[in-house]
Amino acid sequence: MKLPLSGRALTAAAVAVATLVTGGSTAGAATAPTQPAAAAAPDISAAAVKAHLAQLQSIATANGGNRAHGRPGYRASLDYVKAELDAAGFTTRVQQFTASGRTGYNLIADWPGGDANEVVMAGSHLDSVTSGPGINDNGSGSSAVLETALAVARSGYQPTKHLRFAWWGAEELGLVGSRSYVNSLGSAERAKISGYLNFDMIGSPNPGYFVYDDDPTIEKTFKDYFAGLGISTEIETEGDGRSDHAPFKNAGVPVGGLFSGADYRKTSAQAAKWGGTAGRPFDPCYHSSCDTTANIDDTALDRNSDAIAYAVWELSQ
Repeated sequence: MKLPLSGRALTAAAVAVATLVTGGSTAGAATAPTQPAAAAAPDISAAAVKAHLAQLQSIATANGGNRAHGRPGYRASLDYVKAELDAAGFTTRVQQFTASGRTGYNLIADWPGGDANEVVMAGSHLDSVTSGPGINDNGSGSSAVLETALAVARSGYQPTKHLRFAWWGAEELGLVGSRSYVNSLGSAERAKISGYLNFDMIGSPNPGYFVYDDDPTIEKTFKDYFAGLGISTEIETEGDGRSDHAPFKNAGVPVGGLFSGADYRKTSAQAAKWGGTAGRPFDPCYHSSCDTTANIDDTALDRNSDAIAYAVWELSQ
């Protein structure tokens, strides 16, 4: 998540319902065939997500301790994600832009098939700040979106809508990559995006469970998932307008997403509801060198990763 302006975000098992339509009540009336059940989202392996995080940590360690815009660690991170997607059968492209005198890159991955006039997107920023490896911010969202995309490929999922995944550059400089992408689209292309889902920090070590309240349908989808787990959520306000959903929202695209908290402090009421430590930040290592693989809550990462898959499947059918 970009710097604030002053000091300042097993599934609820996706229920597949088959609808039996009868042909009427008269004797001998034909019965219509049962409609196919909706596809259920797979469980996303937390171990697989953490394996991606380990790769991002190794990349940062080998490249000056960070994965920041314009630095070799960022491009190596993008190359890692792209190779995983290419091997899984996605159509990928790298979009180039310039920020602060350095070249930046977005990675866009399309899953073949689905209605190109109805696009569901899921995205996250891949860059870190220069002061650390950025494993929670935002290796966590990037890795969970990657593993969800790979789950699409492994399952051979063929949704009604078209699926697109994205990893943004230079978010930490002010949402530069995502804004560049949105600005590159004509109005007709923007109108085809039926929803953009954003995931920026989902494994905070003192986690909260926050849901964006921008689009009612997307918001309800996430709330339904967490309600199925018996977890109360709160509306995300800490990161409002500070992550990559903002350029999409400003362009009229319906947006939503999840967040586990940054440098705001957990209240006593939140600690009673979610566990953790009241009076401490949701992520004490926010934008710091200690944002490493040790700075992740496995339970929050697992729940939020499953929620991502749940929403991608529900909203694309």
